[in-house]
Amino acid sequence: MISFHNWRALVRRCMAVLALGCASLGASADTYTQTRYPIVLVHGLLGFDALGPVQYFYGVPSELRAGGAVVYTASVSQSNSTEVRGEQLLKELQTLKARYGHAKFNLVGHSHGGNTIRYVAAVAPELVASVTTMGTPHQGSKVADAVASITSTTGTQGAVAAVVNGLSSVIATLSGSAGNPQNALASLKSLSTAGAADFNRRFPQGAPTSSCGSGPAVVNGVRYYSMGGTSVATNLLDVSDGFLVASSVFFGLEANDGLVSRCSNHWGQVLRDNYAWNHIDEINHVFGLRGLFSSDPVSVYRAHANRLKGQGL
Repeated sequence: MISFHNWRALVRRCMAVLALGCASLGASADTYTQTRYPIVLVHGLLGFDALGPVQYFYGVPSELRAGGAVVYTASVSQSNSTEVRGEQLLKELQTLKARYGHAKFNLVGHSHGGNTIRYVAAVAPELVASVTTMGTPHQGSKVADAVASITSTTGTQGAVAAVVNGLSSVIATLSGSAGNPQNALASLKSLSTAGAADFNRRFPQGAPTSSCGSGPAVVNGVRYYSMGGTSVATNLLDVSDGFLVASSVFFGLEANDGLVSRCSNHWGQVLRDNYAWNHIDEINHVFGLRGLFSSDPVSVYRAHANRLKGQGL
């Protein structure tokens, strides 16, 4: 018969084993997004890292961190050329490396942020483990072409640029990056079809090898991935949907997310180009509103972080 003392010891041992098992399960869950290199999220045109408690990649950084990832959110010019934004990001990465000793970074960019991270990967591949673009107009945007054409024809380009520059400055100030220079006309040129073609000629790493196809998955030691959506009106409660419905007119019958066509979002290894998201859903805004049966953007970012982890990145 087991004595009371031995029985108590046995119970303690069982409890310790159970606690260890639970701790192991918790540790396993907490490392789902634990990549080897930090993840850096880069915003697009008129974007920000955060406005108070509101993140540009709404809910994404916290969920990635909860899974074990080290995450930084960049803050580059809200409107400027790809090269200017790219140089700003490069300086941020160099600062992070010097301060924390990071060897490389996994760069994730939405919209113009995708072009921005491509620039960094092209000029400083030793700092970049991977490039992932989301809803990026790699071939330019027909909306940018239309805006340039309409404002030029009507003689309103300067006035519109002044308004965008003013809005960009307000966003920069509210997000704590008031020192970033703003140049709406430079961003318009970068996002146009002609501007994108010129950029791709100078920085072709990861470019599709066929029309609307995929590009090389690895260039100069950097892995290239791309994703995007092809829906426009996804939620009646989302105030941004009306604008995207209007802008989608410029694409005619071509599949698009309201600002970027399906084929234009292709770069490197195309993971998926037709999520049921519009351009704003791709960053889980406005405040997580999206189509009822569409994929959860946060879960997609988490799964991609796990993909990077599986690649040893």
